[in-house]
Amino acid sequence: MIFSVSRLLILGVVLAVVPGCGIFKEKNSGAYYQDDGPPKGGPDPSTVANPVPRAEPLSKIGNSSYEVFGVRYYPMSSIESGYSEVGEASWYGRKFHGRPTSSGEKYDMFAMTAAHKTLPLPTYLSVKNLTNQKEVIVRVNDRGPFLGGRILDLSYMAAQKLGVVESGTAKVKITAVGTVSPATQQQTKESSTRSQVLLQAASFQLKENAVRLRLKLIQDGMNEIRIQTVKIDERLYYRVRAGPYQDQDVVREKVKKIKSITGTAPKILMVN
Repeated sequence: MIFSVSRLLILGVVLAVVPGCGIFKEKNSGAYYQDDGPPKGGPDPSTVANPVPRAEPLSKIGNSSYEVFGVRYYPMSSIESGYSEVGEASWYGRKFHGRPTSSGEKYDMFAMTAAHKTLPLPTYLSVKNLTNQKEVIVRVNDRGPFLGGRILDLSYMAAQKLGVVESGTAKVKITAVGTVSPATQQQTKESSTRSQVLLQAASFQLKENAVRLRLKLIQDGMNEIRIQTVKIDERLYYRVRAGPYQDQDVVREKVKKIKSITGTAPKILMVN
């Protein structure tokens, strides 16, 4: 598996007692679940600088499709600077310090890093806490969070600088400011022309919402739209998907069109 095995095993235990991953405090005692939490010491956050975004090749591991808790994830092979998401971020700390991340690097809770389910490894992100307007740069080198509908797991240091340690979670906006190197993007593009992808515009529990979005996409010139029904935990989900597409330039054009309609970039799914 491409994600940290030790981290997944711990998450499997946490799943039985809490509704999401990352750091949580018990309401009554203030203790952290599963002995994960902040360290007793560490560098002053004011002395830790943001990483400087630079061109890097894709990590040799951590960028293939994978499955966690019965859900298959399809990491993106490339994204453009400016790609953004808004959602909830959590953080992970000392329990994982020194353990392998999905990219094979060791997790350093004092470094400015983060985990994301599908962004290319590595990706540099600007992360803005929408509650206090604090902002940092992180380098994504791990996979997660897999529970609670969150979009990002911050390192302890990144959470410190963003003011998320005490609250445990925060609503954030993430924006890509640096991804893989141009040379690697070209290799990825050449590879992508030989494989096909689907673009998942959205997933709904109400079928009428899926039908409505499908009609909207068709009206905007996207005729290759389907609704796929998936059953997860006895619930039906209606997924609106476009494609398949083979040419990378076409994929980029369709991604932009879907985002302009839904306000969110679609998930990129490799066709087996």
